[in-house]
Amino acid sequence: MVTVGHPLVFAVGILGNILSFLVTLAPVPTFYRVYKKKSTESFQSVPYVVALLSAMLWLYYALLSTDVLLLSINAIACVVESVYLAIYLVYAPKDAMVFTMKLLCIMNMGLFGAMVAFLQFSVEGQRRVSIAGGIGAAFALAVFVAPLAIIRQVIRTKSVEFMPFWLSFFLTISAVAWFFYGLLLKDLFVAMPNVLGLLFGLAQMGLYFVYRNPKKNGAVSEMQVVAQAAADAEKEQQQAHQQAHVAATLDADGEVRTSADDGANKDDVVVDIMPPLPLPAERAPPLALAPPAVIIPQPRTVEVV
Repeated sequence: MVTVGHPLVFAVGILGNILSFLVTLAPVPTFYRVYKKKSTESFQSVPYVVALLSAMLWLYYALLSTDVLLLSINAIACVVESVYLAIYLVYAPKDAMVFTMKLLCIMNMGLFGAMVAFLQFSVEGQRRVSIAGGIGAAFALAVFVAPLAIIRQVIRTKSVEFMPFWLSFFLTISAVAWFFYGLLLKDLFVAMPNVLGLLFGLAQMGLYFVYRNPKKNGAVSEMQVVAQAAADAEKEQQQAHQQAHVAATLDADGEVRTSADDGANKDDVVVDIMPPLPLPAERAPPLALAPPAVIIPQPRTVEVV
């Protein structure tokens, strides 16, 4: 299946190569930021590991089917994705680096190596090409499902902040080019996955035009949502912490001194206890009377003349 001899197919394939190359270069600003900050921050390596595996599968299929244009773009994609992962491994923290290395060993070396070994030694002829194309198409369908997370995020936040228009545009046009390329070659393994890619691309562009005006749609930035949630959680935690550490103590002067925790409020609130009011006269208890005085007569002395 050498496509150089078919002018129309070759032109469509060249267009697909150019568009796919532009899509492959989309993460360049991200990794330039990683290089400048010397940190991967919160970026994940899984999308790049999956993209590398997809390029490897299609590269193997292109070798079996002798498709020059499919071979060229996937060879470039393998190199570019490998550079991305190398930069990631250099600046990633230890846990992320170990996880990425395990993922590469399991998926890109283990699974891919086992598949190639099985097809090379157990399957022959056109059947080998069909199985390799079927595996590549199935994996491409799984990769095309990834935009569902972006679409959900756009609908939830009503913002296209994390869905650049040009990336969605080039993904859509690339899917169109590769669909017609596979259709002209009568290669359903290339054409069919790009139908799903075209549908998701059109959905992303439609959402972009719906939510492109953030003020009109009441869009909320993802960073604003996270910051507001963190602020609310911190405020609730401070209130609960303050209420839990409020204690009342009674001092020697008959005053109740309520002291809050030192981190919440260092001023003490002093509450005076008023003496009890006197009871009314009719309800006052009777006064205790002193016992009556006892007069003891003195004996008289009678003088005898």
